[in-house]
Amino acid sequence: MYGLFEDEDDIFMGSPKSKLMDVIFNANNDVVRHELQKFIDRTAAIELMVADKFGQDMDREIQNYMISNSDEVENHSKSLYIELMGAILSQSE
Repeated sequence: MYGLFEDEDDIFMGSPKSKLMDVIFNANNDVVRHELQKFIDRTAAIELMVADKFGQDMDREIQNYMISNSDEVENHSKSLYIELMGAILSQSE
């Protein structure tokens, strides 16, 4: 299933990251700004929630999680690229 995320197997001829970059640089600038602002706001809220739970150890806890769950983090990152790309494209038609 996750082979679809890789360049050599992807029917769209590129990784989710590379395709998102193509979309960001070619889509309507206002749409891209709006979607990136929503993404940053959501990320800020999540970081504040994690900071509330872990305090000063937040960065260490995040790093440990990323190391011990690297495959899940990588796959979820790819899903986020696709989700953001879809949000931009759906408003750019």
